[in-house]
Amino acid sequence: MAPFQTNKEVISAGVKQFNVLLNQQVFSDPPISEESMVTIVDDWVNLYTNYYKQQMLGEPQDQGKALQEFQQELSTLGSQFLTKYRTFLKSQEPPNSKLPSS
Repeated sequence: MAPFQTNKEVISAGVKQFNVLLNQQVFSDPPISEESMVTIVDDWVNLYTNYYKQQMLGEPQDQGKALQEFQQELSTLGSQFLTKYRTFLKSQEPPNSKLPSS
């Protein structure tokens, strides 16, 4: 693997890999709670941030700015994933069994 030339390349590679991780997820039955999934996604964001932080180039100020941009992109992707997960959880709820009143 060739070394990264810019922080944009580091961010792009990290975002691409994070997307692969999210797209590989299979929602299980029984599903885990929404709170647990939020914790998992937060842990993934932290894991990717800490790993790619070591790849950032330039002065500390430049690295910090790039890392902040990277975290924001990961958080956005994580939020979109959690929205999909919430939709999945709602689809697993039993239908409302109340009969309409006449």
